[in-house]
Amino acid sequence: MIVVALLQAGERYYNASAPVTGWPWLWLTVVKLLVIFTILMVTIAYLTLAERKIAAWIQDRIGPNRVGKGWGQPLADGLKNIMKEETLPDAANKLIFMLAPLLAFTPALITFAVIPFASPLPTRWGYMEMVLADIPIGFLYILAVTSVGVYGIVLAGWSSNNKYALLGGLRSSAQMVSYEVAMGMATVAVLLLAGNVSLPAIVRQQQTMGWNVFPLMIACFVFIVASFAETNRLPFDLAEAESELIAGYHTEYSSFKFSMFFIAEYSNMITAAALTATLFFGGWDIPGTQWDNTPPWTVLKTMVTLGAFLVKTFFFIFLFMWVRWTLPRFRYDQLMALGWKVLLPLVLAYITIIGGAVLALDALGIPRTVQILGMSPYWAILGMLNMVLAVALLILLDRGRLVSPSAARLSSGDLARERAARVTRRAPAPPQGTL
Repeated sequence: MIVVALLQAGERYYNASAPVTGWPWLWLTVVKLLVIFTILMVTIAYLTLAERKIAAWIQDRIGPNRVGKGWGQPLADGLKNIMKEETLPDAANKLIFMLAPLLAFTPALITFAVIPFASPLPTRWGYMEMVLADIPIGFLYILAVTSVGVYGIVLAGWSSNNKYALLGGLRSSAQMVSYEVAMGMATVAVLLLAGNVSLPAIVRQQQTMGWNVFPLMIACFVFIVASFAETNRLPFDLAEAESELIAGYHTEYSSFKFSMFFIAEYSNMITAAALTATLFFGGWDIPGTQWDNTPPWTVLKTMVTLGAFLVKTFFFIFLFMWVRWTLPRFRYDQLMALGWKVLLPLVLAYITIIGGAVLALDALGIPRTVQILGMSPYWAILGMLNMVLAVALLILLDRGRLVSPSAARLSSGDLARERAARVTRRAPAPPQGTL
């Protein structure tokens, strides 16, 4: 009955052709803030259960199944963390030690504010954009705020006065610097096509031209790889490598402060997944139809587009978890080599090629929005160019040459001599008394 009432209300006020302004906009924004924050926190809690279930599925075992058949496990874990004893090392810088989890927790939550997640919602006072903060520099806001989150990790490692924690903080800062450059440069290609840094504008560009994943295939690949490194997820979780650093930057933390770092990690993962869906997979756009792109806005459109956005986002969240329980951790020299020797040169060359292609297509007067057989010619030409570049990239990135430079430091001649010397050392000594 509630759903039917909402649909009827949406149809009744579908003629709202102007955005909400004034006091209605203020209290509707407060309602959106409370709803999004609540849903985000509940989702983060149950993503821990989802990850343990996915790990069990991949490893062919049973996951959490005791507390409410597994559904109550996140609640039990949260209650346990709140009730555990708060520890404060004697040699730690107490003020920074207490503030560091908050510095990591807060930026992770507020980055989701600029991501559009559905088509506009019609109300009695006009239509309401389904984005918490519709600012014209949304993408730049995300890059800036996520950069601040690393300060919480670095300060947590330094203030703990623990060598393992300090090494974890230093690793995290170096990793962020290495991969944030590649991530930011990969999205320059998106901005070239959209001509705007507003995330709703990028979604509208994909509605008229086509999803960016095909014409910007390599940029999408680099962005996803850099997202794994930015969120400290395997195979890039060197900041908290258990086999080397115990628990990394949060070695000395316990109770709720310990939980805040995990909330920040999962919140960053949600933001990275949602941003990937928005930049390269059309955001809340439904493929193969223009019904959801134009007024009149209805509650039905809002619900269906919200469902499309959630499907895309949860697909990439599943990808994050799948990779964690499938691939081994990189060595630290491989991590740095991949960021500086492979991804950065690759994305710089790619921007040059795509920028030249966009300039040439615009000079030839090829329209971006004309649809032929459901495709934009502009979109199709850039897509074919990316296919050629992807094949060339796969041929170039042969194993042991660029991605794993630490395994190929010896020349072929040096390697042959080393193997011959090893065989000589292993040869049995001749028996005594023989010539």
